[in-house]
Amino acid sequence: MQELEEALSDIKTMRAQIARTTLFRGYSASAFATTGILALAAASAQSYWVANPSSDLTAFLTLWIATATIAATIIGVDVITRSRRAHSGLADEMIYAALEQLLPAAVAGALLTLVIARFAPQSAWMLPGLWQILLSLGVFAACRSLPAPLIAVPVWYLASGLTCLMLSADSDALAPWSMGVPFGVGQLLAAALIRKFGGSDGDE
Repeated sequence: MQELEEALSDIKTMRAQIARTTLFRGYSASAFATTGILALAAASAQSYWVANPSSDLTAFLTLWIATATIAATIIGVDVITRSRRAHSGLADEMIYAALEQLLPAAVAGALLTLVIARFAPQSAWMLPGLWQILLSLGVFAACRSLPAPLIAVPVWYLASGLTCLMLSADSDALAPWSMGVPFGVGQLLAAALIRKFGGSDGDE
């Protein structure tokens, strides 16, 4: 019985290792394009409904946390569906490996947001730039299992995050452009690159 358990454990370890070194085909251009449009729509909504985000931080955070949750759900459901088709028996391991790469940045972003909102709201102007930088780190980690040209996506988010920090320090803190432009362009860039280099089927 112990030998069987050890053999099963070895097989599980091997499958996980294979998943970490296999090109991931679970992302689709359509899902990323949808989230890019969603980011631009949320920025437009902010310009109408959150007139002064610096003094109404709760409304700003509610809008963008809801947007991020919807975007993550769209991509997550799509990843599960496509991974089961593209990776067959390795789908669960591939999904777990992808999540393992992105989750630390997501958790760090959530905790950082909580700390700033609760203890340093005067520093909230940094949040858009910091979110973009954290996303870039998560995508950099994921790039080892993605087609090489997709490295442009985390490079974009790193550059946009740093630029956002520089521009927001003196003017337009938490302005709609600081979220809509970086995330809209970044997600649409990812969609274009996935369509060209990393689709899981012919319609990508």
